[in-house]
Amino acid sequence: MVRNITNFGRNGVSDWVIQRVSAVILGVYFVGLLGFMLLSPDLGFAQWQALFSATWMRIASLAALLALCAHAWIGMWTVFTDYLTEYMLGPKGTVLRFVFQAASVLLIFVYLVWGVQILWGL
Repeated sequence: MVRNITNFGRNGVSDWVIQRVSAVILGVYFVGLLGFMLLSPDLGFAQWQALFSATWMRIASLAALLALCAHAWIGMWTVFTDYLTEYMLGPKGTVLRFVFQAASVLLIFVYLVWGVQILWGL
């Protein structure tokens, strides 16, 4: 049985809702980008720069980035708790799961900060 040691008090329903909402946000964002690409036959650097310099697009991109980070964290947490368990690997399973989860959090955080720097030019 997997113990609730690293999910910070969430439950399965909130994880499910966050996963679904983040998937919808990502889907709408990428369908919008696809629509822009299909409706812009002569797409070049100037058009991309104009699109991503608009405040509404930066906010939409930030929402998609946050949704991606949340989606990735819940997905990785689920994989690690399903496959790196004490039941499967013995006492080393808990330590190994914590190490992988900590590395995932760090990597997701680095990608989030990097994405914000790219979007807002910080």
